[in-house]
Amino acid sequence: MGKKKYALIAGGLVCLALFGALYYLQGERDKPYTLSTFAMGSYIQQTVYGKGGEEAAAQAAQEIGALENRISWRREHSDIALLNASAGNGPVPMDPATESLLETALEVGEKSGGAFDVTIAPVSRLWDFDENPRLPETGELAAARALVDYRQLALTPQGVSLPEGMAVDLGAAGKGAACDKALAVYREAGLAGGVAAAGGSVGLYGKKPGGSLWQVSVRDPWGAGSVGVLALEEGFVSTSGSYEKTFQQDGVTYHHLIDPKTGYPAESGLVSVTVCSGSGALSDCLSTACFVLGEEKSLPLLESFSAQALFIHEDGSIACTPGLEEAFTPHSPGDLAADKP
Repeated sequence: MGKKKYALIAGGLVCLALFGALYYLQGERDKPYTLSTFAMGSYIQQTVYGKGGEEAAAQAAQEIGALENRISWRREHSDIALLNASAGNGPVPMDPATESLLETALEVGEKSGGAFDVTIAPVSRLWDFDENPRLPETGELAAARALVDYRQLALTPQGVSLPEGMAVDLGAAGKGAACDKALAVYREAGLAGGVAAAGGSVGLYGKKPGGSLWQVSVRDPWGAGSVGVLALEEGFVSTSGSYEKTFQQDGVTYHHLIDPKTGYPAESGLVSVTVCSGSGALSDCLSTACFVLGEEKSLPLLESFSAQALFIHEDGSIACTPGLEEAFTPHSPGDLAADKP
């Protein structure tokens, strides 16, 4: 056999080896790893793609747990529990991540005119939607409302302080913040792509295998399915809906999305708001604020944060801000309206 023929065979073997290596690497890139854990009162679902995905997902779960230990008012030694316990006694030093989350909450509070208020805890604890929901007495609700005012929360170089009797609850930002944590880990690990879902918040990172857009279903408020799908690139999606936590008393249904100005569940004509933005914590805060405000009053708020939203009204109609119109593919609006109780 001549040298030329040997060279051709050797070259072919090298090409096959390279092709096999590239095929293996692509397979590793496209192979999903999934992990389900529990934190912040919700299952945290992760699906990641790329080398090191298993380790990254485990690290993300660990960091989400650490985040909960810092920001949950239910955790005895958390930043927020210590802040609430020290209300009226001067500033409390904070972890920078907690302080940053409070800054986001205060900014949304200010720009929404108080529709989102991180000091809602005195009121929300009366309703106790998480464990033993009840209709508060008028007098106790009025007293609690007097202790709700985000403008009284002070962030200073010495720490964070609250007036006596007030309390902070970061529950409306926590799951979005968890998605922020997860995506920061994915980015640091150099993953090809990943999705982190915590309750009503979703974080989308990198590219989906095959290069198509990520598909995020928007839940049907009146059924088990969805009203349609959002096709999105990287970013964060958070949904607030009146169907999430409810109870009935004397024929009236009460939901957990409280209007800070009244102390009662918001009556904005909406049953669901889905917000898309570049931050998980921000999208979470905005979805609550927009639900309280209603569609029309939400538009300037969304614009101020360069965020987009999808609104589902009580009559079953769906509206999107311009940036989501092409991204959203609805199911039949007639079917949705027909399912409405």
